[in-house]
Amino acid sequence: MRNVFTPCLLLIFAIVSGCSAENETEAPLFELLTPAQTGVDFINSLSENDSLNVFDFDYMYNGGGVAIGDFNNDGLPDIFFTGNSVSCRLYLNKGDKGTAPMQFEDVTTQAGLHTTQWAEGVALADINNDGLLDIYVSTSSGYKKQPNTNLLFINKGVSDNGIPSFEESAAAWGIADSGYNTQAAFFDYDLDGDLDLYVLSNSVEEYNRNNPKPRQLNGKGKSTDKLYRNNGDNTFTNVSAEAGILIEGYGLGLAISDINKDGWPDIYVANDFVSNDILYMNNGDGTFSNRIRDVIKHQSMNGMGTDVADYNNDGLADIVVVDMMPDKNLRQKSMFANINYDRYMLELSLDYEPQFVRNTLQLNNGFGPNGDLSFSEVGQLAGVYKTDWSWTPLFADFDNDGLKDLFITNGYGKDVTDMDFVAYSTSLRQFGTHEAKLEKIRAEMKKLEEVKAPNFIYKNKGDLTFADKSAAWGFRQASLSNGAAFADLDGDGDLDLVVNNVDEAAFIYRNNAVELSAGNKANFLKLDIIGDSLNRQGLGSKISLHYKNDSSRQMQYYEHYLTRGYKSTVDSRVHFGLGETRQIDTLEIRWPDGRRQLLLDVKPNQLLTLDYANSETTPDTAKRPSVTLAFEDISSSRGMNYKHNAEEFADFKLQLLLPHKHSEGGPGIAVGDINGDGLEDFYVGGSVMHPGTLFLQQQGGSFSQKKLADAGQHDDMGSLFFDADSDGDLDLYIVSGGSRHLAGTAPYQDRLYFNDGSGNFTLNPNALPQMYTSGSVVTAADYDGDGDLDLFVGGRIVPQQYPYPAKSFVLRNEGGTFADATREVCPELEQLGLVTAALWTDVNQDQLPDLIITGEWMPVTILQQEKAAAGKRSFKNITESAGLANTSGWWNSIASGDFDGDGHIDYVAGNLGLNSRYQASVSEPVSVYAKDYDKNGSIDPIMFYYIMGENYPAHPRDALTGQLAYMRGRFTRYADYGKTAFKDFFVQGELDDAYSLKSVEFRSSIIRNRGNGTFSLMPLPVETQLAPVSGILSKDFNNDGHLDLLLVGNSNATEVHTGRYDASIGNYLEGDGKGNFKPVPAGKSGFFVDGNARAIAELVDQQGQSIVLVSQFSDKLKVFAPAQHAPVATYRAAPADQRALVYLKNGRKISHEFQHGSSYLSQSSRVLSVSSEADSVVVWTYSGGKKTFSYPYTTIAEKK
Repeated sequence: MRNVFTPCLLLIFAIVSGCSAENETEAPLFELLTPAQTGVDFINSLSENDSLNVFDFDYMYNGGGVAIGDFNNDGLPDIFFTGNSVSCRLYLNKGDKGTAPMQFEDVTTQAGLHTTQWAEGVALADINNDGLLDIYVSTSSGYKKQPNTNLLFINKGVSDNGIPSFEESAAAWGIADSGYNTQAAFFDYDLDGDLDLYVLSNSVEEYNRNNPKPRQLNGKGKSTDKLYRNNGDNTFTNVSAEAGILIEGYGLGLAISDINKDGWPDIYVANDFVSNDILYMNNGDGTFSNRIRDVIKHQSMNGMGTDVADYNNDGLADIVVVDMMPDKNLRQKSMFANINYDRYMLELSLDYEPQFVRNTLQLNNGFGPNGDLSFSEVGQLAGVYKTDWSWTPLFADFDNDGLKDLFITNGYGKDVTDMDFVAYSTSLRQFGTHEAKLEKIRAEMKKLEEVKAPNFIYKNKGDLTFADKSAAWGFRQASLSNGAAFADLDGDGDLDLVVNNVDEAAFIYRNNAVELSAGNKANFLKLDIIGDSLNRQGLGSKISLHYKNDSSRQMQYYEHYLTRGYKSTVDSRVHFGLGETRQIDTLEIRWPDGRRQLLLDVKPNQLLTLDYANSETTPDTAKRPSVTLAFEDISSSRGMNYKHNAEEFADFKLQLLLPHKHSEGGPGIAVGDINGDGLEDFYVGGSVMHPGTLFLQQQGGSFSQKKLADAGQHDDMGSLFFDADSDGDLDLYIVSGGSRHLAGTAPYQDRLYFNDGSGNFTLNPNALPQMYTSGSVVTAADYDGDGDLDLFVGGRIVPQQYPYPAKSFVLRNEGGTFADATREVCPELEQLGLVTAALWTDVNQDQLPDLIITGEWMPVTILQQEKAAAGKRSFKNITESAGLANTSGWWNSIASGDFDGDGHIDYVAGNLGLNSRYQASVSEPVSVYAKDYDKNGSIDPIMFYYIMGENYPAHPRDALTGQLAYMRGRFTRYADYGKTAFKDFFVQGELDDAYSLKSVEFRSSIIRNRGNGTFSLMPLPVETQLAPVSGILSKDFNNDGHLDLLLVGNSNATEVHTGRYDASIGNYLEGDGKGNFKPVPAGKSGFFVDGNARAIAELVDQQGQSIVLVSQFSDKLKVFAPAQHAPVATYRAAPADQRALVYLKNGRKISHEFQHGSSYLSQSSRVLSVSSEADSVVVWTYSGGKKTFSYPYTTIAEKK
């Protein structure tokens, strides 16, 4: 008798507990042909009964695969389907022997391919090198634990009537693998010339496969994959243990690729349930090491199919893995119950890598400055992260425009993830005998609906993103689709699709891209690859094309491996779409042994044969060429080896509906000469139990470290060195922030430390007014013109009352003590919002410091200073008149610079970015409505965002009811909750006095000064939108006379349902002096920061060389030195200097501001670097004083 916790119920509880607009007038690219048209009538029929049902076999509807290849050597691609409870079948392409193209004949019986086992995946190879394609079928024992062995069908030759015959020989070859096998792949892992075999494993367990448990890493798990080495004598040997294939996992997806381009094939395994994906990197000595933790930040939770291809045409292999995230709100809310933070933390404690329920698209960043490979997960940015219960992902150029599109199949026979069913089935387990409980649950499962929807196809837009073209391209048929493969079945130059369905005839989609193209806009190239005698298909070859397109250089890169997607094998004939390209300048194939063949001036729209016999030996190019980097990482040198530490704090325990924590905002960085020796020092903020650290520069350029006394009782946010008491040395202001303490309590009091002139600091508890506010930024300026520096301090949050506004302050300096002047000069600041960053800046160039402020749920806000009668100062909010009213976002930072060289200060602001489930616009904002709805003393923030044109709550039902228990009565069923949009969510009067906020802009952007008092937003390049941007540094790093940008970001503080924002590796953007910026890859720039980066600041050392400092939350300090020589001259600003105007020899002029604090929690050197193109420099002080410096350059240099 089986336990009530059968595999299916375990699947149910595992998944749910852990976890477009189109032009409909387009002619459909694909045409679904009927079985009567094609002769392909295969149905993977699965009829449930008492012995075969999803209750007893939770993988029942995982479906079968497709393989396409030329089995009878007539030059036409044939189709092989795997069947679960039905036989596999082979269909031969009749080509011009049929009455019309795309006609096939079922020859399964004649070919000797009838099967009786539960077949899963299929791989193809000419394994015995006789010129005939053989078939390897993976089988499973999951259904009723039936005995099984994998099947190897050796092609024995083709009869006179063109039908091949096969002989099953797996046992003789030593690869009759038993157990639960999902798929296999042939590849030459040891580069000895012949093809080896990787077998992907799974298992059906009696326990919950999604329960976190200690990982089996020793090869003893029964769901551990296997590697078979080809002995060269028609036999294989299992070498899994000696090769390091030791990690268990519930394998569903398999791909082979030379991920790190070292010439050795690597293995990507997509694993289901809690088991992490695996990236076995080939060590080149017959062994593999799992390197996924080193190169990939997070993964899909329920890894299904996978594909590897270069989707952005940069010559690097990208990775897609599909999962189960629904695209429709009703399915999302019916599938996800809660946000299980404790479970997530448990997984991490058991050494699992982070994983989230959604498709993941891993963008290959290439090699960083230290030679390390990295990926950025961009599925949400790309728009391909939610395709429901998905199986096959396939990259291919379906519209022949030169860009690889993405096809995804989906569907499942029973919606066992429906939370209403889960809740009801749980109640059924409460009463009755064991048998009675089982029968009740079985009966209810029979009533479950299918997860049935059309498959997805996405058009590659060429900017890292895709457009959903599913309906427009002809994918309107709802289905239960699993394996799929592509080939040019009718030989017309575009790729057709074959899909294996459950309980429905297989789909044959004819692609009409060539026929629909006007004016040769769908050109193509097809290649037949002929390898050597041991690898007849040339598997492992790499092909690169280079050509011109629209006056720009283009390239495409392809690796020749055929196991793709899910349980399937694509045709071995290689296809490239070329768009309007009329000539390929170079075509290069590199064979697995390193030999190559180069073709020049290749014409499109033809089939070429590339034969290994025509290759030539070339020098070893596996080593990457040396590159002169723009920045050098010096983090571990000169005494700056440092790691920030912070104690874990679960903000979500206090406000369950938070979108992210607020306890992980620091640390900040402040730069200044604290001991008067002429050398700049810096401070890195600390946290509770971990005091901040002072770094003192020594003669020779090294640094010594010392902890700040009396610190370690607060979470430091912004910090600032400035002369508070006008005694000639720099004092230190530190903002207290975070969310660990109750609102309005002493740990949030900011601190001002006075300097004794030698760099020793003493806290003065009486220098500041009482300000028990969790803050963010501090920045200084002499706003009132009295000769000393006053302060703006931003209020970040009211702990446990998110998103209510925190009080911000203007502190007026009164001889070294500070008075709260906020209500006097700008009472609006007391309720302005959740401030993250601010600049004192002269917006209108009237010599009066204004404020520009960013924040969460805030527009980029400008407070312009006005002089009133009797010299009184005040600030007026001019955001709307400045053209920035519709900029509300989740802004993190702001910095200034004259980016277009027009003499007006522009700004650059860091935002959430576009790689998030939250996408905002004026017409479809992200919003929050907060109040104490249940009157229990805590604020309840309910967020909403748009899904498919309708505004829905962002939270899973149980998260909402966990915060507001009374909502259980309103939404008794998950389906009711899923059907409820904003307009029906609240009852009458419930929103009375609710505090509401909306965000309409999430792109990090340039804020361009038009020079007439108005500004416009210009989004930064898409490469900067992969994650939230925090630190920003503006400087001419390459000495070309134009300002460049350094950006850093990321955040692991998000709630679990959303998942980490961790795709940034930092950005170096070179400016052109016209306001445009071009990203430089990390492998060329040397600037690589992939952690939870916060502040970024510049320090100028003893030799006048810039040093770039980057802080990271709970991680190491990163330090970079620009490679360019120091500028011709530098001007180190005096404390009273406000701004400068640099006049160039060509007549242009560039504005510069000397700020005391900028960006995010950052204070940089107040130094102006001057290039050789400058003619003169004019500097203005806060009091209106003016200094002019003409050249020779030593005039400025002497002013240091």
